[in-house]
Amino acid sequence: MDIEPFGVEMWMNEWETKCEWNLAETCVESLTIDELLKICGKNNDGLSQILDMKMTCGAIEGSESLRSEIAAFYEKQAIENIIVTHGTIGANMLVHKTLVSRGDRVISVVPTYQQHYSIPASIGADVQHLQLREEDGFLPNLDNLRSMAMPGTQLIAINNPNNPTGSLMDAAMLEEIADIARNAGAWVLCDEVYRGTDQIGDGITQSMADIYEKGISTASTSKAFSLAGLRLGWIAGPKNLIEQVAIHRDYDTISVGMLDDHFATMAMQNRDKVLQRAHAITRGNLKILADWVDQQKEISWVRPSSGTTAMLRYDLDVPSREFCVDLLRKTGVMLLPGSALNMEGYLRIGYANSTSILKEGLNRLSDYLADANTIGKASRDTIAVQLP
Repeated sequence: MDIEPFGVEMWMNEWETKCEWNLAETCVESLTIDELLKICGKNNDGLSQILDMKMTCGAIEGSESLRSEIAAFYEKQAIENIIVTHGTIGANMLVHKTLVSRGDRVISVVPTYQQHYSIPASIGADVQHLQLREEDGFLPNLDNLRSMAMPGTQLIAINNPNNPTGSLMDAAMLEEIADIARNAGAWVLCDEVYRGTDQIGDGITQSMADIYEKGISTASTSKAFSLAGLRLGWIAGPKNLIEQVAIHRDYDTISVGMLDDHFATMAMQNRDKVLQRAHAITRGNLKILADWVDQQKEISWVRPSSGTTAMLRYDLDVPSREFCVDLLRKTGVMLLPGSALNMEGYLRIGYANSTSILKEGLNRLSDYLADANTIGKASRDTIAVQLP
């Protein structure tokens, strides 16, 4: 099976271990196990619970306690509507493999996480891109979606809150998308990995699995729950879909790790406290970023409504990859070039790392932008020689 190289992951693999100030991070600042135990009202004695745990494969679909807690994160889902996966990346892969066949029409918003268009394309699907535009606040044009979603469309893939733009579709827009899908007979896959990070209220986005009878929601403990190291995600959806997914899942998952299941259950049982921490970080840091953007004449943006990332449009005559490589080598600051997302002329910034990293990274980025010579032609020629 041929598949397009994964632009974002290739960039992260190449540079993430070489930076000093990571402003490309997409997870809310990661928790230590000690911090998780304290949030959950336990001390280190809580680790004693795992000492007698036999390291078998454990519950194949995910433990009942974990699936019950995940189901409670939704309005209308029960335990039989949940299956546990290796991260949201595993959840998305399983949904696409289960539903998409060669020749099927798949509509994917772009920009989004590349899985949602590259995987169906690799299967041989007829993949249509619904382009999100800055002038629309990076929200989908539903008239365009309506014209693309002809009868017989198999799947519409959306991402809410959106990665990389931080745009947020409200319940009314999700209902409209469900109506469009219903008329076309399509499933809707909504990647909700950033659910829980809205900038207002309780931070929890309405879920497509709760809105539409053929709606599927994927998520994980990675982003809002600050536990990417668990590599634990899930699919929420109709029971018949979960049963079909389980057949494919037997070939590549078997089960998640018992320790992952254990700590994920703990986090989900205390999700209000974990998300309260996430809100303090994302809301405070976004204000810092917004104040910084206001002071930069070369930078403009659509302020995010949710998530942990934003797209910065920059007014400089240099390709985004060259900009980011030079920035990292000269300042230690890591951003993601828009070219990795097919959005040349933009930079993706993550603002949910520690506040100290964000502040120092922005200070260094300001100094870099202020020195026009660093981004001049001579510098670009040097970068071009150094680029792999």
